[in-house]
Amino acid sequence: MTRKHIVMTVAVGAALVLLFRKHPPKEWNAVTILGMCLVIFGFVMWTIAHFQMGASFSATAQARHLVTQGIYAKIRNPIYVFSACLIAGAILLFFKPVWLLIFVILIPVQIWRAKKESAVLEAAFGDEYRTYRAGTWF
Repeated sequence: MTRKHIVMTVAVGAALVLLFRKHPPKEWNAVTILGMCLVIFGFVMWTIAHFQMGASFSATAQARHLVTQGIYAKIRNPIYVFSACLIAGAILLFFKPVWLLIFVILIPVQIWRAKKESAVLEAAFGDEYRTYRAGTWF
């Protein structure tokens, strides 16, 4: 666990708490409860993925180490997947349909980033990465 991971996790968690306090749901119903569950699930899993990535985490595509344990044993890009869960949950929880625009931008950007990272990892780790990629999702 690095200082960078702790700071990032605390910052995202604090932003979620502040957003929730400033804009609490007008009513609790199945949609807002589902949203809250997705936010919590997405945040917890996003945090775990960051910690499991360890020192290999970077903002740009780099091949420091091939992480294949934990969540990464099943999902190649769990940080992208769980951040999408978190955002989807926030859209439902705060009922901000305009935030769907985030998805219109986020999903293609995350797919592009994942492909770029995949190319970097394949160049660095070759068959080891190709075998790993074949046994995982996104």
